[in-house]
Amino acid sequence: MTHHFPIRVYYEDTDMAGIVYYANYLRYIERARSDLVREIGIDQLAMKAEGIVFAVRRVEADYLAPAHFDEVLDVRTRVQGITPARMILAQEVRRDETLLFNAIVTIASIGSTGKPVRLPAKLRSIMPA
Repeated sequence: MTHHFPIRVYYEDTDMAGIVYYANYLRYIERARSDLVREIGIDQLAMKAEGIVFAVRRVEADYLAPAHFDEVLDVRTRVQGITPARMILAQEVRRDETLLFNAIVTIASIGSTGKPVRLPAKLRSIMPA
């Protein structure tokens, strides 16, 4: 399953050259991950109340082509793997079918002490692998 999340490039997203500032791609893929989790019915506020949150453990990113002001981009997210305490997600940012950015993101599930804990059972059971 591939989750699609459209996003428009605003002027504030760009640098002096009029292209998307590199760090904003990380914001785009974060929003897409949050949207994916919400779409499958996981309430992150309820998880937090139970003492469990997600934390990015690792990001491996490639910047392939620039995006520009006012373009509409498609952030695509696919679950690459899931273990009891982490998810590995493949994420891409495309303009139409042109690949602009891709990343492999490892998300860890941590408890209130900051140590790894198991992902909620509901999430492990419904998350597409």
